[in-house]
Amino acid sequence: MESFSSEIWQSLRLTIELASLTSLILLICGTPLAWWLARSKSVWAEAVAAIIALPLVLPPTVLGFYLLLLFGPNGPGGLLASLWGRRALAFTFAGIVVGSVLWALPFVVQPIRNAFVTIGNRPLEVAATLRASPLYAFFTIALPLARPAFLAAAVLSFAHTIGAFGLVLIIGGNIPGRTKVLSAFLFDYVQASRWREANWLAGGMVMFAFAVIITLTFIEKYSGRRCT
Repeated sequence: MESFSSEIWQSLRLTIELASLTSLILLICGTPLAWWLARSKSVWAEAVAAIIALPLVLPPTVLGFYLLLLFGPNGPGGLLASLWGRRALAFTFAGIVVGSVLWALPFVVQPIRNAFVTIGNRPLEVAATLRASPLYAFFTIALPLARPAFLAAAVLSFAHTIGAFGLVLIIGGNIPGRTKVLSAFLFDYVQASRWREANWLAGGMVMFAFAVIITLTFIEKYSGRRCT
């Protein structure tokens, strides 16, 4: 462990901050989107769902390339960044947060949408007969019943962002202390033939992935007990 530099601990903090912020934003923005997709009968709902699912099949580098164009000085991201005195969103922490949110969006929206579909209309109709407003029924009935899906979505989003590489590399530029995440360090170690450090880092990420799977398994069992 002595061979690890202080930069990698800085990168670990940056990676955790990125994953935490991405998950928080996704839970806030993804919940109303999942609710609309679960309840809407619009012909546009499935088209929107397909767009949200695109990151599941697109190579991260392709998504990163188009976001780099959007986040550059001549794109919408450049205009947005000018509000706080910067030329672009590209190669900034804010830029990789936005990119990570778009990349991990299906991992949050789809499980929450499925949970809302499973709940169905009956509990909300019963609440309406008791004069509960739709908003009150949403917060007191739909959200508690879908709680396991929220936990699973948060864990998936966090873990998915921890392992982000291609997209973050293109948008962020691998700048130490600003946009360099753990997976980029692993890439650098391999390129430099520093196998011992690469083994430590890769082993830690494998253990983290194992912990995520165990967590999801417990969530699934907890959800199953609530449904029986």
